[in-house]
Amino acid sequence: MQRKIVKIDKNKCNGCGLCVEACNEGAIGIVKGKAKLLSETYCDGLGTCLAECPQGAIFIEEREAKPFDELAVIKKEKKLACGCPSSAARELKPAPRKTPAEKCGPSQLKNWPVQLNLMPVNAPYFKQAGLLIAADCVPFAYASFHSQLLAGKILLIGCPKLDDAQHYMMKLSEIFNANDIHSITIAFMEVPCCHGLARLVRQALEQSGQRISITLIKIGINGELLEKSNG
Repeated sequence: MQRKIVKIDKNKCNGCGLCVEACNEGAIGIVKGKAKLLSETYCDGLGTCLAECPQGAIFIEEREAKPFDELAVIKKEKKLACGCPSSAARELKPAPRKTPAEKCGPSQLKNWPVQLNLMPVNAPYFKQAGLLIAADCVPFAYASFHSQLLAGKILLIGCPKLDDAQHYMMKLSEIFNANDIHSITIAFMEVPCCHGLARLVRQALEQSGQRISITLIKIGINGELLEKSNG
């Protein structure tokens, strides 16, 4: 049948994975570092992924394609929580250490609670604090979480995929407004859906009208620090 369907320009795609998160039907995946339409039958042609692509690599075309199969999408979602790599089962091997293993030091946790939904906006530990906003998988994957990421910071954790991102954004905006926050570090996993954490923190900061420096830290699923940059 002739219908509208997503098309991806591989030459423009940088493999960021934001389109994977935006596609509610799981029609798009990351294959060999590039976004790919996994199945014509999963794509409804509405193009919710277009606005999320920072490279302009996705557009809608009208061509012969298999019809959208909503039932197949529902069955797939029941079988697999999401179509992105974050739910793929993998056997992990510890990342090799460049230096001899050190004895475990003391906990660097300075606040409680740590779950963003539970944190009071006006908690005293927020005053003039540096924040570490971490996806909740990061402490399990990164062995040096306490010593290298958490030391000297106030911890807030959450999952940008499973929790209410809109609520997170509003809560963070309130925290930024109510306290003299001097820095924000965002730690997230390499899987595409986890990149949403950085995006919602930026949106919360913009909504608050505050100017606070941001540092981005990407952690690999094997436990290695992949990238550190200013956001």
